[in-house]
Amino acid sequence: MISSDRMAAVDENAAALGVPRKQLMESSGNAVARAVRDHADPGASVAVVAGRGNNGGDAFVAARFLDDYDVTVHLLGRPESISTDIARENWAALDEAEYDARVVTDSKSLELGSPDVVVDAMLGTGVTGALREPEATAAERMNALDAPVVAVDVPSGVDADTGEAEGVAVDADHVVTFHDEKPGLASLDAEVTVADIGIPRAAELFTGPGDLRSLSRESESHKGDHGEVLVVGGGPYSGAPALAAQASLRAGADLVRVACPDSVAREVQAYSENLIVRPFDGDHLRPENVDSLVELAGDHDVTVFGPGLGGDDETLEAVAEFLAEYGGTAVVDADALQVVPEVDTEATLVCTPHQGELRKMGGETADDWQDRAELVESFAAELGHVLLVKGAYDVVSDGEETRVNRTGNPGMTVGGTGDVLAGATGALACVLSPLHAAAVGAYANGRAGDDAVAENGYGLLATDLVDRLPAALRREE
Repeated sequence: MISSDRMAAVDENAAALGVPRKQLMESSGNAVARAVRDHADPGASVAVVAGRGNNGGDAFVAARFLDDYDVTVHLLGRPESISTDIARENWAALDEAEYDARVVTDSKSLELGSPDVVVDAMLGTGVTGALREPEATAAERMNALDAPVVAVDVPSGVDADTGEAEGVAVDADHVVTFHDEKPGLASLDAEVTVADIGIPRAAELFTGPGDLRSLSRESESHKGDHGEVLVVGGGPYSGAPALAAQASLRAGADLVRVACPDSVAREVQAYSENLIVRPFDGDHLRPENVDSLVELAGDHDVTVFGPGLGGDDETLEAVAEFLAEYGGTAVVDADALQVVPEVDTEATLVCTPHQGELRKMGGETADDWQDRAELVESFAAELGHVLLVKGAYDVVSDGEETRVNRTGNPGMTVGGTGDVLAGATGALACVLSPLHAAAVGAYANGRAGDDAVAENGYGLLATDLVDRLPAALRREE
């Protein structure tokens, strides 16, 4: 089962893998045509009511596979307003081949006659809310016909994720949905066919450009809408928390604060005027610092815990106490990782170990990435937290769902790249689910590293990644 947002991401990832949407549209249209054949014999009349997006494009293709039927295609809107190139091309193919393809510019002019089968291809899974005109009137007229209705992907007017409708919706008898079932379809009184249209498993498994779709912003956003991150780190090291904090800012967090020992607070602040430093007493994290840190963390959306803290016994005791008391979302990195398996916490954790740190946590690994993915998924289920295990292929799992990231290169073995990843993941966890934040964080971090090596060769610095994160998180339209 797959949500509409995730399906859109998978479509885009498939295109990035070399399986273009136009090819998928051919398969989708063929699947719709097969469903029509299940409801009527050749020679029967078929009325196709199509919108101006890819849902309509699927139906334009279906019409070409139904040459032995009496098919009439009704386009709701002008051809020049068809929203995608591939749908426009398939409409043009109908026009050039002289199919009975009609343009409906006013709902009053929609005349469906008395067809034997109706195809609803007005709106797809990415459209929610009440139907507008002319779709609302078209839905009412389809519902009034004494003919089975075949809906393309989801009945128009029905939310594919919830199965609910805010107003009039198409009452479909049969739904042909693609690749995987959508959550809202189970509640409908309709036969549902899931059509395999050739999307490779890799489009769901491997992170890709489609995973960046969910990072769009509302035009009237305000400060704080995209998250406030607290980085807790430093003591033995000052660069690590500064890198993580700057990465959080570059990955989109609105405000980032660094809680660090006052012995390194001046050094951390000196890395950038963009950092807000909140020092605590001492030269390393100790149990007596925990209560104030828990209170401070409660004012933030996400805490990034671990960069530069070191492995002092007092520090690890304090980490365990913090996690036991904290109930929010935290990205845990570096030495702090080793205490996670022993702590009973209500916090939502994203743990970012490399393979050596994973072994210290009690997990297992393997040279083959597919074997490693199975081991990571099993250990994530045991822990009850999201794992992002770094490697040539990063593996991200919450114990039920697993993603793999292939961006990145050997130049990223340099110190500090993990701090950048932790900080970026922290920012993304403010606006995305933990699993998705970890997957996108790994993708962007590796993509930034690839861009740095492409420009300068090996010998990159962790700061090279920080500066390239915004571009790595930008989705090319």
